[in-house]
Amino acid sequence: MDTRVPVVVIFRGGIGALAIARTLGRLGVAAYIVSQDEVSPVWYSRYWTGKFSWDFSKPQAETLGFLLDIGRRFETKPILLTLADWVAIFIEDNASALQEQFVFPEPSAPLIRELANKWQMFSLAKKHGIPTPETAYPRSRDDVVKFLETARFPIIMKGADPMLPRAASKAIVYDAQDLLEKYDSAAETGPANAVLQEYIPGDAQSVWMCNAYFGAGSECKAIFTGKKLRQVSDTGIASLAVCLPNETVENQTRDFMQAVGYHGAVGIGWRYDARDGQYKLLDVNARVSGVFRLFRATNGMDVVRIAYLDLTGQAVPRSFLTVGRKWMLEQDFEAAWAAARARKLTFKQWLNSLRGVQETHWFAPDDPMPFLVWFWEKVWSRVLAATRRLRKA
Repeated sequence: MDTRVPVVVIFRGGIGALAIARTLGRLGVAAYIVSQDEVSPVWYSRYWTGKFSWDFSKPQAETLGFLLDIGRRFETKPILLTLADWVAIFIEDNASALQEQFVFPEPSAPLIRELANKWQMFSLAKKHGIPTPETAYPRSRDDVVKFLETARFPIIMKGADPMLPRAASKAIVYDAQDLLEKYDSAAETGPANAVLQEYIPGDAQSVWMCNAYFGAGSECKAIFTGKKLRQVSDTGIASLAVCLPNETVENQTRDFMQAVGYHGAVGIGWRYDARDGQYKLLDVNARVSGVFRLFRATNGMDVVRIAYLDLTGQAVPRSFLTVGRKWMLEQDFEAAWAAARARKLTFKQWLNSLRGVQETHWFAPDDPMPFLVWFWEKVWSRVLAATRRLRKA
């Protein structure tokens, strides 16, 4: 494997950037991070060859200029990756300029903004016959009132367009009054940036994930499936997940991405609807998924390594799912504790659920500092919270 091409990762929070540094760094690829958070545990990985600090609240023109200046430092055009929707859209919007200094996947037509927008994603899914929860996009309070005439609670309220301000926080809404209050709050300073989505009954284990990589012409180079076992909140990311084959999820992911002409790494969430036996589209992360290391194939490949091979013109080997492989985000201890307090998880069930965990997000024996910093932040935050409670007592 030729590892001479460097990689630049734009980090805007969330998880996954650390995993990119590790999966590429262990191969000898030079990985660089661009971040405004120099105290994040991610910043401390030994696998970053270099680090660039930048304030992303600055005008986009300045951010573009800064990135182009970074690109000029390399003899070979680096690959540009991100795990943030906002950055993925920024790269798409400025593709012609960034192409001068970077290499990155490009769909056949502008697409990432459309997939990130929950209403437009729903419309695309409907157009191409992909099962999806029914969704409404109210433009006014009157639209919400009309929606309530036929609404079946609970429903999901979530932000519509991540590029617009005041995106509604994702929440499960249980009655009409709560919905109107949440909508009014979202619309206080302008049109509400929210969609209302059918709620599909089920716990975390009804959510399936698919990570894939599509090359030029939307050729599917690799595709992996798995499901959540626990998540950090009712609507949050996976904290414990397992690789399992699911032909329907695989086929629907491939069909959808090829229908829209997608190019690059993608992570898609699906929920099994026991009412009609369908797997329904929840969201499309048109970028590297934060949990991509769950899907480490039997040959050691993952979507980031496959992207690297493809974007550097190297042969991409056939890669097969490591069935039964588990990945854990350390916040799973909190998720498990919450489930135990709610009498939904016993100690024995918890121990059994951890069997097969082959990788955790923060901890790695060959790269300990990110975990130590993360753990200290957790401990310190609890010390501060306890101190505040004592002062109020």
